[in-house]
Amino acid sequence: MMRSLYSGVSGLQNHQTRMDVVGNNIANINTTGFKKGRANFQDMLSQQLNGAARPTTDLGGVNPKEVGLGMSIASIDTIHIQGSLQSTGKQDDLAIQGMGFFILKEGDKFLYTRAGAFGLDNEGTMVNPGNGQRVQGWMAQDIDGQQFIDVSKETEDLVIPVGSKDPARATTNVNFACNLDKRTPMFDPDAATEIQRKAGTWSTSMDIYDSLGVKHQLQVNFNRVPGSYNDWEGRITVDAGIDPVDTYATVTLGEDPPSENGTNHFIVSFANDGTLLQVEDDDGNISGGPPVADALGGIYDQVNQGALVIKAAFDVHTATPEQDGTLVRQEFTLNLGSVGAFKNSMTQYAEASSTKMNEQDGHNMGYMENFKIDQSGVITGIFSNGTTRTLGQVALASFPNQGGLEKAGDNTYRLSNNSGNANIGPSGIAGKGKIIAGTLEMSNVDMAEQFTDMIVTQRGFQANSRTIQTADQLLQELLTLKR
Repeated sequence: MMRSLYSGVSGLQNHQTRMDVVGNNIANINTTGFKKGRANFQDMLSQQLNGAARPTTDLGGVNPKEVGLGMSIASIDTIHIQGSLQSTGKQDDLAIQGMGFFILKEGDKFLYTRAGAFGLDNEGTMVNPGNGQRVQGWMAQDIDGQQFIDVSKETEDLVIPVGSKDPARATTNVNFACNLDKRTPMFDPDAATEIQRKAGTWSTSMDIYDSLGVKHQLQVNFNRVPGSYNDWEGRITVDAGIDPVDTYATVTLGEDPPSENGTNHFIVSFANDGTLLQVEDDDGNISGGPPVADALGGIYDQVNQGALVIKAAFDVHTATPEQDGTLVRQEFTLNLGSVGAFKNSMTQYAEASSTKMNEQDGHNMGYMENFKIDQSGVITGIFSNGTTRTLGQVALASFPNQGGLEKAGDNTYRLSNNSGNANIGPSGIAGKGKIIAGTLEMSNVDMAEQFTDMIVTQRGFQANSRTIQTADQLLQELLTLKR
């Protein structure tokens, strides 16, 4: 008789625990990144009244006779299924579509979370504003003006210096992607009238910058070479007609810097299919050209066949002269394209001459105004001078058994003996999901499911209480047998 009482007691206790789990789920139905719990039951040890018997020649086998002694909690699982994503429009709100956890640091302790409601503190460090825990990732390294992210090193605090300066950068490369009209008339530009020169000249210009961020105007004029079908003369000028003095670029081909005695002339030649063939400067240096047969009948390419570049320079009048009184020279490279290439190269077709010098890498000083985070977690700063710069990358962690993580409060988890070690890396690698900026992951609690579990738990609790009441009535009847 006492067994049924204690079985009922175990049912009451464990249904109460299940109700605690359901209540916690419902309480966190609007908690960002919350993962619901689930209580699983199992029966307890059973008391064996009779053991099993094997079959004999006369009788079959007999099953054991056992009386259960109640039930217990088998496990309380954390269900790590994906929650819905809610758009917030806030650029430092992050959600993970797929597996993985954000990494937070508090002192020397690492914690893990799915809640990406992050912000910046007064030092620009990305943190959880609710508790100050710092978001971990990798900061970009500046190597020769280029930003690189080494995801193989240890993670570190992510700092986004909004309002910081972006220093001016001198122009070092200017890229061409224009077409020169094959139908342009041929004439001697020195003997032609002003009207003829303007009609037969294709001019393209672009702003470039010196090391102080001062803007200069680069202009390149093209004229058909008299007596030639596929050759054009190019003339480079910088700040032409601008006080205090006109500044003319000097031209050199190859790897050497421009000569101080160079000119601003060069000749660009096209093949009969309209693509680039070669470039020649006033000293007769040639870059590019068709393949040439050697004495043994082999074929080899001329020097620098492929990319055709022109080294140019100009005097910077707004900079302090050198100690010997000479003006500071600003060097840059004109990239005309590649031999035989059509895309991103100069061409010569019977179509109207078109722009342009389409890109240059210089800029003036600017201030960081905003930032964005892409799906791989790369943080890009946006500056007032129109430039962008890679600042860092958000790290993610995955685990062999994410259900084995221990809850540490504040929407965070920590390692346990059964979770396995964290596999840290960028998003999209080793099963990690992608990062969605401007969104937050909602709780994965289903209200209908929890209310149903609440009803089932309530009925289970009531049924176990009836077991105790009935057992009590049986005991009462036993006590009245003597009357």
